[in-house]
Amino acid sequence: MSIKLVAQTRTDLGKGASRRLRHAELVPGIVYGIGKDPISLTFEQKELRKIESVEAFYSSILDLEIDGTVEKVVLKALQRHAFKEQIQHLDLLRVDASHKLQTTIPLHFINADTNEALKAGGVLTQIMNEVSISCLPTDLPAFITADLANLEMGTSLHISDLVLPKGVESVELIKGTEYDRSIASISASKEKAEVTDEAEVATAE
Repeated sequence: MSIKLVAQTRTDLGKGASRRLRHAELVPGIVYGIGKDPISLTFEQKELRKIESVEAFYSSILDLEIDGTVEKVVLKALQRHAFKEQIQHLDLLRVDASHKLQTTIPLHFINADTNEALKAGGVLTQIMNEVSISCLPTDLPAFITADLANLEMGTSLHISDLVLPKGVESVELIKGTEYDRSIASISASKEKAEVTDEAEVATAE
């Protein structure tokens, strides 16, 4: 799925200029990277709101059209208003097909319905919803699958347990095994734990 962003260059910069843009239903932004000069941009708020509802917007190579010229970019940062349904700012990073990029990719959790610990009343805690990866633009996946099928009660699924596509590396694991974070865990429910504690007390008596 190809996602296209249309932007116009802007020269009116600063906080006051950004406020005026937002009042006009425009979104200030910037594109930078691969040794080229940064370019300040404006986007249509209405069009961005449509695109931001698509998951692939956050983890795909995007086509950025600036005054008729198209560049390949990825989303680096998106700022939203604290309480209004409004996008405040957009940061885009240019990509080069021959150079690896670092970005965050959503996690898709699967097989919770077949997990024996969850069937037995365990409680699933999802600690991470996305993971940082490094890869060439052509290897960029839309998401990473986190398989819960064999996760046992009282244990955690870690970044190192993920099966990454060919050419994709975890940014955390590149740093070292000490950065191997938990992404999900299964624990006994409070009610089950209380029943177990009561049974242990009764046995001791």
